[in-house]
Amino acid sequence: MTLTANWSYPTAIRFGAGRIGEIADACAVAGMKKPLLVTDKMLASLPITTATLDLMEAAGLGRGLFSEVDPNPTEGNVNDGIAAYRAGGHDGVIAFGGGSGLDLGKVIAFMVGQTRPLWDFEDVGDWWTRADADAIAPIIAVPTTAGTGSEVGRASVITNSQTHEKKIIFHPKILPTVVIADPELTVGMPGFVTAGTGMDALSHCLEAYCSPHYHPMSQGIALEGMRLVKDNLLVAFQDGSNLAARGEMMSAAMMGATAFQKGLGAMHALAHPLGAVHNTHHGTTNAVVMQAVLRFNRPAIEDKIGMAARYMGIEGGFDGFHDFVGMMNSTLGIPENLTALGVQDPDIDSLVASALADPSVGGNPVEMTADNTRALLESCL
Repeated sequence: MTLTANWSYPTAIRFGAGRIGEIADACAVAGMKKPLLVTDKMLASLPITTATLDLMEAAGLGRGLFSEVDPNPTEGNVNDGIAAYRAGGHDGVIAFGGGSGLDLGKVIAFMVGQTRPLWDFEDVGDWWTRADADAIAPIIAVPTTAGTGSEVGRASVITNSQTHEKKIIFHPKILPTVVIADPELTVGMPGFVTAGTGMDALSHCLEAYCSPHYHPMSQGIALEGMRLVKDNLLVAFQDGSNLAARGEMMSAAMMGATAFQKGLGAMHALAHPLGAVHNTHHGTTNAVVMQAVLRFNRPAIEDKIGMAARYMGIEGGFDGFHDFVGMMNSTLGIPENLTALGVQDPDIDSLVASALADPSVGGNPVEMTADNTRALLESCL
């Protein structure tokens, strides 16, 4: 079976090996003549980025590049990116890379035409309606990892460097016009990145699946996304050149980000403040707390997880699924707890308060309180 398709849900997705070669046509579709490619510092000098810039230049699109992107992008990165966009006379953004590059690129395109400050567009109520939708620059997304799914998302996570809080910036038009999902771009990913981003995809699918909110389309997508991770993540981790497994993981990542329209939960409520304060890798943090959150939510999700386990071919119901997560973490080299991940001398009170203020709490199947969230966090240390 050839892994090639054209999808229009949730946006136009050009999926398949070698399809980065269509970057110029994608720019034409999005109405860009002088795009700014936004990526992170590590990717900026790698061959996949250079080759993409070469394709842009050959098509007369220039080779505009902005790569001052922190692992957890901040409002300072946003401001610097907007300045580079304006100085270069650009007319759109190619968000290129993992979650940090994708999230920042999307927000640069969103903010470049706005007059209000960034935090006025946090995902709170209808704050997104404050934006001038017509001033949002077009966006193309090119993921080079398989995890966050930001390429098909209507939001970005930006860290407030003053308060050390991760904030979700939301607008429907942050959704990229075209996504190029080319598994060849992920072949060079280091093993630890494949592991952390892959478990991020699982966490998105799993938390969406367990969320009590009603969204049957997302429910089905989440279930199949979990199966794809189960069948392909270890293959991609152990053989990075396996394009079929790489492609299936890219699909799982996009499915997770589509599915979590249904909601997220305690994994992300904990991972967001931990990442903001202790600079931990987001997907890896989700993986570290995953088993503890499953146990925390067991009274509300035991039957549902049992059904998922049967679909995925995992024996033993809830316990079998819980042990499957442990096996994945162990095989992928995920740290056993938050302390091993690098969370030293945490301010428990502050982290609990931030977790309870995170938008993800509303999607957790068990109500999160100060007391049970503290106990959950402590059990992960």
